[in-house]
Amino acid sequence: MAMARSLLALPKAHLHLHFTGSMRHSTLIDLAREQGLHLPDALEEDWPPRLRATDERGWFRFQRLYDIARSVLRRPEHVYRLLRETAEDEMAAGSRWLEIQVDPSGYQQMFGGLTATLELVLDAVEQASRATGAGIGVVVAANRTRHPLDANTLARLATQFAGKGVVGFGLSNDERRGQARDFDRAFRIAKRAGLLAVPHGGELLGPRSVAQCVDDLGADRVGHGVRAAEDPSLMERLAAREICCEVCPTSNVGLGVAERAADVPLRRLFEAGVPIALGSDDPLLFGARLLRQYELAREVYGFADAEIAELARQSIKSSAAPEPVRKDLLKGVDDWLASPE
Repeated sequence: MAMARSLLALPKAHLHLHFTGSMRHSTLIDLAREQGLHLPDALEEDWPPRLRATDERGWFRFQRLYDIARSVLRRPEHVYRLLRETAEDEMAAGSRWLEIQVDPSGYQQMFGGLTATLELVLDAVEQASRATGAGIGVVVAANRTRHPLDANTLARLATQFAGKGVVGFGLSNDERRGQARDFDRAFRIAKRAGLLAVPHGGELLGPRSVAQCVDDLGADRVGHGVRAAEDPSLMERLAAREICCEVCPTSNVGLGVAERAADVPLRRLFEAGVPIALGSDDPLLFGARLLRQYELAREVYGFADAEIAELARQSIKSSAAPEPVRKDLLKGVDDWLASPE
């Protein structure tokens, strides 16, 4: 039997990865020890933690672990290290373009305010990119559980760095706790500056949440979006408008959005023509990086190599990568598919 083509060698873009959640588990342990910080068992011996966020308590626990992980990043050199390692891990997985999502409010106390935090992240991104060859764009993300005025402030901050490393504006956290339309002003500010609109939706809530991201926020992509599979006419709209869903199978199982990987409707979305970008969301909490998502496409969803190549193409086309980078990556995908198995 012919050997399957290497998924490592397939050029891809990674469009759904959170800053804190991209940290290596070994680095979390390292930084905690170095600073004498106590980590709960779920982040140490029992890692990756067993999570379930479909009830309020489960989401609260997920957020608490996330906040604990964030608390080990206390000095600028920690930020440089995190981004350097993340870029190395992306390159090792064949991911040549990364869009990493950060909410600067989570760090502003530590690093001297919102602007200083974002400048630190952007400088660390530039150094990581130079050192590894990975292309990296930053998505500034507002928090759905905070006041929409905070989102407006972040949108204005993001626009100051449009074309200087920031490529998009997002909205994350529990979608059950804030209507999309409350954040329409922030997204208008971001879109006027040419930033991509990439809010989360259709993860913990159903198809209506995806439709609201599209109608109220002008989403160019939807973070997760898997619940759109429950509504055929919505899938038709997403396909017709080429609005990409950033599907994160390991994360969906980790948070109880799907019982098993096989229950994530990747195949249904793909066959409806909805563009898809596979993502790992928060490897630090879900225990799997980008490559694993492509392995699942092959092993669990039965994608043939031509379909896997198409997934990689869709991730590249839905990205904010500059035209020369995009062309180069798409040619790499064609070469991968043309190579003998």
